[in-house]
Amino acid sequence: MNALHAPSRYPAPEQADAALVEAHGIARRDAQRGLTLLAPTGFALRAGERLAINGPSGSGKSVFMRALALLDPLDAGRIAWHGRPIERAAIPRYRRNVAYIRQRPAMLDGTVEDNLRYPYTLAAYHDVHFDRERAAALASQAGRASDFLDKQASELSGGEAQIAALIRVLQLEPEVLLLDEPTASLDPQAAREIERLVATWFDAARTERAYIWVSHDPAQAERMSERSVSMRAGILSPLPETVR
Repeated sequence: MNALHAPSRYPAPEQADAALVEAHGIARRDAQRGLTLLAPTGFALRAGERLAINGPSGSGKSVFMRALALLDPLDAGRIAWHGRPIERAAIPRYRRNVAYIRQRPAMLDGTVEDNLRYPYTLAAYHDVHFDRERAAALASQAGRASDFLDKQASELSGGEAQIAALIRVLQLEPEVLLLDEPTASLDPQAAREIERLVATWFDAARTERAYIWVSHDPAQAERMSERSVSMRAGILSPLPETVR
């Protein structure tokens, strides 16, 4: 069996209907300035869900997304994965499956392929290997020819860099994508290419996957989600219409 799909990849759920990711009262504070960045928040994301988050700049959207990804320390609360608490030793495996995509991706020197190969040098991915054919297929879904992998990262446009960064994540077959305004600085065509990549990834296994998309574009949020919530001053709340 391919290691990417081995049953041991995910923890066994404590209950059959356990959420993929669940937050129990998570909170973030800036102690130095005495500010609450994220009020105690309960949240659940289940398989098959496509969720949009909107809200003004500085309202806590990125703080919330980074907290879900366990990229920043929590000041209160905990996060569960498949209904189970995440032990420290399991954090790399969690981050492998719950992937955070930021607005401006970090690219390494070298080619696109060099950037795509990089995750496989990390201990968390010792059981899988780079597949150029798979990477080229993902590039094709975004309207890029196979020679896209040979381009120098320093020569990529903003949209191309975001496509490369997304392929770098998608090739690892995550369960959940946390998309933090991934198209905010891109032109409409590049934004649609990113949307298409995410939609194709989701549709390939929608009963097992989910994503959250932070967007300031109401039309994009409508296209890319089935449920919306709003963030204001570190407080997450449902919008009047939460299911379409």
